[in-house]
Amino acid sequence: MAATLARHHDTPPFADHKDLHNVIDATQLGDVPWQCFSAQYSGERPKVVPPWMDDEFEVWFRDPCAMAHNILANPAYKDEIDYVPFREYDALDDTRRWKDFMSRDWAWQQAVRLPYFLDTISEIPETHGSSLVPIILGSDKTIVSVGTGNNEYYPLYASIGNVRNNVRRAHRDALVIIGFLAIPKTDKKHAKDDVFRIFHRQLFHSSLSTILSSLKPVMTTYEVVCCGDGHFRRVIYSLGPYIADYEEQLVLSCVVKHWCPKCIAVRTDLDSGGIYHCREHTDFLIDELHADILWDEYGLIGDIVLLSFDLLHQLIKGAFKDHLVDWVAKYLKAVHGTKRSEEIMSDIDRRVAAVASFSGRDFKQWMGDDSKALMKVFLPAIEGHVPQDMVRAFRALLEFCYLVRRNVVTEDTLNQIQDALRRFHQYRKIFDVVVPTFSLPRQHSMTHYLDMIRLFGAPNGLCSSITESKHIKAVKEPWQWSSRHNALGQMLVTNQHLDKLAASQVDFDARGMLTGTILSSALAALERKWAQTVAALAHEVAVPDLRRLIRHFLFSQLNPDDARNPEDIPATSLPRHPGKLRVFNSAAATFYAPSDPSGIGGMRREHICACPLWRNEYLRNDCIFINTGSDAEGMRGLEVARVICFFSFNHNWEVYPCALIHWFEKIGNDPDENTGMWMVAPSFHEDGSKNIAVIHIETIFRAAHLIPIYGSEYIPHTLKFYHSLDTFHSFYVNKYADHHAFEIAF
Repeated sequence: MAATLARHHDTPPFADHKDLHNVIDATQLGDVPWQCFSAQYSGERPKVVPPWMDDEFEVWFRDPCAMAHNILANPAYKDEIDYVPFREYDALDDTRRWKDFMSRDWAWQQAVRLPYFLDTISEIPETHGSSLVPIILGSDKTIVSVGTGNNEYYPLYASIGNVRNNVRRAHRDALVIIGFLAIPKTDKKHAKDDVFRIFHRQLFHSSLSTILSSLKPVMTTYEVVCCGDGHFRRVIYSLGPYIADYEEQLVLSCVVKHWCPKCIAVRTDLDSGGIYHCREHTDFLIDELHADILWDEYGLIGDIVLLSFDLLHQLIKGAFKDHLVDWVAKYLKAVHGTKRSEEIMSDIDRRVAAVASFSGRDFKQWMGDDSKALMKVFLPAIEGHVPQDMVRAFRALLEFCYLVRRNVVTEDTLNQIQDALRRFHQYRKIFDVVVPTFSLPRQHSMTHYLDMIRLFGAPNGLCSSITESKHIKAVKEPWQWSSRHNALGQMLVTNQHLDKLAASQVDFDARGMLTGTILSSALAALERKWAQTVAALAHEVAVPDLRRLIRHFLFSQLNPDDARNPEDIPATSLPRHPGKLRVFNSAAATFYAPSDPSGIGGMRREHICACPLWRNEYLRNDCIFINTGSDAEGMRGLEVARVICFFSFNHNWEVYPCALIHWFEKIGNDPDENTGMWMVAPSFHEDGSKNIAVIHIETIFRAAHLIPIYGSEYIPHTLKFYHSLDTFHSFYVNKYADHHAFEIAF
């Protein structure tokens, strides 16, 4: 770039990297400086003092109040933020809907009695007319490397409840890092000492108290802040739910392991029910009972905090992977013995590996580190090898997971969630031959989801997967960019620079400074060079009557009100096509899928491939959902097909983008009773030829994922995943491929 500028007698904007860093350091936008405090053990010391008692633990943090100001002032969120709590109802039947945080009962209750530990808002003049800003916190330890020293970090994140779920999930700057907590360590000899455990917990809680101290004054007296829409508002802050996995929930709530951090249910029978923990009940027990009784009979060791959902660790990694998947292996071993069970598990692995790729993802043999991907394909893989009730238990759990993950939860959804939970509890009993107890905290947490949805809204806005995704940008990449020597200090500067650059980009964009650059033009779509005529394409895809299919398509497009079947129209009456066309390797489908990873507006984009040589290895022809124009819901209003190729042609100066497809037909009129998935098979004419058609690309809804119906037979070791759509004769329409598929393929 410098050489290019020199030819034009110009100078670059920055002399070198130091000049660039100096400009970023001087930028005030998004600037929240890092602060530090240290803590040290100050209690009684034994005769032989363990090393950790002499250590000093540093905690780095940024002012959470200032970070909240930046989020509120971000103009990118001006249409995606709620300043007042509200209750949302369906206009058609007046039923309640739960979506974003401010539409939930907790925010409503807090606004009515704000702040919660004083009188009602109507009796506190200082809070009149103020907007409630709930502070949402989350923390989770993460390891940036293994086996090369102390490379474990403990980031603390913050967001505000006012931004909508889709903004928080879009991995933008609505979730920010505000601290790196200390991780006290000692040798194995002292790791299980009660004194060390207590200090570990006290350090965690005292660190949070110090970091959040700047919020305390503005939790009772309003402050005026500038918001992204340009208006100034009075705001009052309140501590909202904390995002954490089960182990961290125990530390936060001071509850003993194997107990529930939310309710007082007995650990030996968690699902028997119990009232929720409350401050008054906990304070009473602490005052009246000995610590040993609190530990043994109540599972308590201190105070409580407000805890959120955790879809990732409670359901996906917990109930699904750590429980049910492991139980299948134990069940097979108990019933069939070691050798036979290993053969079956190997076949299950091969079935998973044989699943066709979907949206660019290949399902390789599962190694246990990708529970989300396994959820999408595991149910058909075990069918035929395990009892029906076991398949139904998996189906009930998967339906529960996908229902609670919806972007909008209605009263009808709550009923479906309750029914899925009931069926899961009913069918999981099949595992009692290998599971000593079902009183498991992660599975027990499912019983709290209905109440939690009413309090906090759709769970997908408060999941630890959001904080884990943030680790990449806030911790792992800054560590990789560092010199690895005293990396934390460099990581702090990197995060501060990234925040300034992000804030500057938003400001420049709002001022119109980023409109029209040299990168404005998009790349042209990849084309196949060899097929440029109908005859050439017909030969390439082995469809000899392609020209006739195109003429049928043209007749339907030019005569939309003609109810006649193009097959019945004389060839002389069909529109003619000159024969030239353009062929494409893929097409992009854009659709509204806010329950899945998507942009701020909830729009998701995926590529559907019809490529003769994908990754220079194999033929890839994806399957699709086709909107037939029917008013029926779910699969009754959709058809499934496999794309042979994409192409376009001109007719009377109009461009027609098309897809050549092979139709699939539904097997039966309802989904499969055990798996809950529809079954389809390739469609053929009476003479055995494929049922092929040309359709307009706008009738394609999105990509569909098909999984073979394996049955009880073992599949060959040589079978590759890219052969499965051509090898098997019937398939499940995988509604568990993603959350949007679950919402449409019912």
